[in-house]
Amino acid sequence: MLGGARSGKSSYAEQLFAGEKAVDYVACGPVPDGSDPEWTDRVALHRVRRPAAWRTVETLDLAGVLGGSGSPVLIDCLTTWLAGVMENCGVWSEAPGADDRLAAAVDGLVGAWSATRRRAIAVSNEVGSGIVPATPSGRRFRDELGTLNARVAAASPRVWLLTAGVPQRLR
Repeated sequence: MLGGARSGKSSYAEQLFAGEKAVDYVACGPVPDGSDPEWTDRVALHRVRRPAAWRTVETLDLAGVLGGSGSPVLIDCLTTWLAGVMENCGVWSEAPGADDRLAAAVDGLVGAWSATRRRAIAVSNEVGSGIVPATPSGRRFRDELGTLNARVAAASPRVWLLTAGVPQRLR
């Protein structure tokens, strides 16, 4: 499920699982701690929309989630997952081996995505259609996310793009 910011990706993904009694909703973003009111509001909006029977899993261990068994899984989203993984791997601090750790994490996720037996939907931002970021770190993130999106899409039987709230099946 790809699309720009506020394009309706998460809502549409949730609608696709509307008939499911149980769903593991994997939230990959940071847990709100009150330091960023806008982020806190975004997370609250997502929580209110979810059925009470859905289980929220706050983790970056997507390979572990996808490798398990159980109810369908909705990953929201690969963009926040990648941001957290790049930070944890030391990409931004240019730690030795950071690029290798990042590549291994992405390979692990793509492998788990390809092998999962769970019904799964992943949400991700399509950032390559916007402006060229002004900073090297912004360009690096955009490029890494574009590559991740392409790899997950290549391993997916269906791919959706949301533009202005309108879903369009690409495959």
